[in-house]
Amino acid sequence: MTTLKTCIAAALVAVALPAHANLITNGSFENGNYNADPNFMTLGAGATNITGWTVGSGSIDWISTYWLASNGRFSLDLSGNGMGSIAASTGFNTVAGQTYEVLFDLSGNPDGGGGVRLLTLGLNNSTVGTYSFNTIGNNTRSNMNWQTYSYIFTGSGGLTTLTFGSGNNSAYGPALDNVRVTAVPEPATFGLLALGLAGLGALRRRRK
Repeated sequence: MTTLKTCIAAALVAVALPAHANLITNGSFENGNYNADPNFMTLGAGATNITGWTVGSGSIDWISTYWLASNGRFSLDLSGNGMGSIAASTGFNTVAGQTYEVLFDLSGNPDGGGGVRLLTLGLNNSTVGTYSFNTIGNNTRSNMNWQTYSYIFTGSGGLTTLTFGSGNNSAYGPALDNVRVTAVPEPATFGLLALGLAGLGALRRRRK
């Protein structure tokens, strides 16, 4: 019985840890070299001030106290002086056939008269989704009404790149925070764990 307990415990740990480990570094943009106005800092193409991220095209605003973040203190406006983009600098490795989930929190810059803010999600340099947030009557700087979105994909093996971009060619773009990428446990894995736990229960009953 002790051996079975040990095996099941090890299996639970082996499955649970990879399933919940964020594959993205600094997904809430909390770490890096911030040395500008306390409200926000505009970063141009190629900037690497935010640990684990590189600004792509255009420019973005690294938001500090200008509005309330979804998680922690910092977030992004993906339109700095105009539409911009940002990418996870090192990407992340996937296993071929494994299911993964991208999660992120979306809002929009409430200034500029309001309107719909558009965010694009890219994997391996291809756009895989466009998401919108209507700021009219929906958020303020003190209540951004962050919404969580999810994208599921299957790993192809090797390195995968992740990019977020703005679809608004103005200084008022989509707000981004709390980016996570995790491996999704297969249903069969849960089945095996359930069988193991059932076996453990049977042994306990027999022992009694």
